[in-house]
Amino acid sequence: MQTNPTYSSLVAVGDSFTEGMSDLLPDGSYRGWADLLAGRMAARTPGFRYANLAVRGKLIRQIVDEQVDVAAAMNADVITLVGGLNDTLRPKCDMGRVRGLLEEAVEKLAPSCRQLVLMRSPGRQGPVLERFRPRMEELFACVDELAERHGAIVVDLYGAPSLSDPRLWDVDRLHLTAEGHRRVAEAVWQTLGYDGEDTEWRTPMPATVPPGWVTRRVADARFARQHLLPWIGRRLTGRSSGDGMPAKRPDLLPYEGPTGPAA
Repeated sequence: MQTNPTYSSLVAVGDSFTEGMSDLLPDGSYRGWADLLAGRMAARTPGFRYANLAVRGKLIRQIVDEQVDVAAAMNADVITLVGGLNDTLRPKCDMGRVRGLLEEAVEKLAPSCRQLVLMRSPGRQGPVLERFRPRMEELFACVDELAERHGAIVVDLYGAPSLSDPRLWDVDRLHLTAEGHRRVAEAVWQTLGYDGEDTEWRTPMPATVPPGWVTRRVADARFARQHLLPWIGRRLTGRSSGDGMPAKRPDLLPYEGPTGPAA
């Protein structure tokens, strides 16, 4: 990987992780690691273009059908693809089908860009996610194999101890906080070959006194009522939080951040 490469465009493909939930901006929209990465790349390259096709809740079949061909046609310098994790969290999941669809996506995207970026998504501890961990790790093994075969690079967030810290996850326990997204952007930035601005992004946060038993139980009850039960309901009925939602940034256009042009 060359040091401080010059890339003129970025297209992000995926689900809520790439859309930027739960990195909330004052206007109610989401920022996220992909926007942060685009801003940093744009600061180095005048006229830098960026598209983000991600939509929350999308399964790998939907990502392939709705985003992959669109992204490939944009012929961007860099394409990021993160998908399949929502499938692994469904009550029933055909991992053979997931692997096949991920392979289809990579085979279409890799030839269409200078650099395809895949990820081993960050993971955290918890009884709900533990039952799905074998599926997640099977997915990540597939990511590694496809990257080696097609010349993609892999950002290993799953192996970063810092990103399993519950303080980097929102109250829904499924999406990263703003600080979590900042660390992901740094990880992708460095994996692309840029000089790191935060060489300690993998380092766990300083220890603090954990909340007491009563505080934890109140938080667990609130989480179950506001997030877990609705999430389970959507999984059982085949619905998605992203049903009917458009892509975050559907066109490959010059990047403009929350306060205007970045370059």
